Formats: sequence, C-alpha cells, structure tokens
Amino acid sequence: MLDGSLVLLGTTIIVSLSATALFFLFLVRRFVLPRMRVTEADSEFSGAVVQSIMVFYGLALALIAVNVWQTYNDVSKTISLEATSFATLYRDVSGYPEPIRSGLQGQIRGYVAQIINEAFPLMRKGEVPTRGVDWMNQVQGLLMSFEPATEGQKLLHAETLAAYNRAVLARRLRVDAVGTGLPGIMWVIIIVGAMISISACYFFRVEDPWLHSILVVLLTVLIGLVIAMTVAMSHPFRGDIGLNADPYQLVYDQLMKPK
Repeated sequence: MLDGSLVLLGTTIIVSLSATALFFLFLVRRFVLPRMRVTEADSEFSGAVVQSIMVFYGLALALIAVNVWQTYNDVSKTISLEATSFATLYRDVSGYPEPIRSGLQGQIRGYVAQIINEAFPLMRKGEVPTRGVDWMNQVQGLLMSFEPATEGQKLLHAETLAAYNRAVLARRLRVDAVGTGLPGIMWVIIIVGAMISISACYFFRVEDPWLHSILVVLLTVLIGLVIAMTVAMSHPFRGDIGLNADPYQLVYDQLMKPK
C-alpha cells in the first residue's frame, strides 16, 4: 500500500473507515439507542463530552502530523546536503595532481551514479542500500594515499577531507532515514483515538438516520484524510510523495557527467 498511488492509499483508508463507521452506527441505532433514555439534557452533556474528545484527539493528531512533516523535511535537507557535499568534494579533487585526480573523480562520479540508479530504487522499496560503503571506502583509500607536497596541497587536502567527512555523515543520515516511521504506540493513539472520536457521535438521538450518517461520514472523511497524510509521509522515500534523487541528478548532470 505504501508503494502505491497516494490517491489509492487515501481512498482506501477513507472508504474503509467510513464503511466501518456506518456499520457500527447502524448497529448502535438499531440495538443500543432504543434501549437508552436520552433526554435533551443528556444530549447537551454528550455534546460537551464529544467536544472534549475531539479537542484532545485533534491536538494529539496535529502533534503527530507536525512530527511526521518535520521528519520528512529533515530527510529532504539531508539529501540536499549530501548532494552538495559530493559536488564540493568533486570540485576539490579537481585540484589534485594526476593520476590521483582522475581516480578520485571517477570514484565520486561512479558513487553518485550508484545513488541515482541503485540506491534510490531500493530505498523506494523500503530496502537499505549497502553497495555505497565500498564506493566510499575506495574514495577514502585514494584520499589517504595522497601525500601533499606543498602548503597549497596541504590546505586543499584538509578541505577535501572535511568535505568527504560531511558527505559520509549525510550518507549515514540518509541510510538511517530509510527505516524512519512512527512508533507503534503512535499508531495506537491514532487508530484508537479515531475509533473513540467517531463512536462518540453515535449516541445522539438524531431522528433522521440519513442526517446522522452524513455527519458521521463527514467526520470520518476528515480523520481519514489526516491519517492518509500521516501514513504517506511517515516513510519519506516511499509512495507518490517519496523523496527522489533529483538533487544528485542535478549535480551529476551539471558537474560530473562525462563530456
């Protein structure tokens, strides 16, 4: 479901939630409400309780949604940082003497191509890419084998190592983000909270069953939309709105692509 269309995901969640809500509404109106003595005063008290439930659930859902968006945004920044770090690294090694310059540029170019063509397709499936470790080790080996001969080369080498370390850190954060998701307790709060919020609306004596059903469905659709958004964004690399390799492709095309 996570790898499918966002429209399909949202429709599935909303339709399933609405159908379940209407089914239990029918049961409550048919078997529970006729056995309850609900007065006008009871409805006022029930309305106050429902409002309290909605406030607490709305706050909890809003905080979870904000957390999911912040995580998604952080991963997006990490991708941009890694792409920028490799662009900087590629430019730095262009100042090295031959033959190490061509070797480093070839390794960096190959690694960025591997991110675009292999790593991101795996991450979109929820799999952690591992081949990048070998590429980074080869780049590190070449950098460590270089012995600066002049003060200028020493300064350039120090800056290159700093850019390499930034790229390694960004890569580690990107790979770690593949397994990003909400903890189980958060999903319990979302699902149980939705059930409580919807079911609390059943216990009003509304004479017209169609009106009662429409109001319950409207509430269910709103909750379903927020849940669908949370599901879609809780895994930053998957689905229609999953992050892609565009920053790396831009760096590769403008800076690294062989002429």
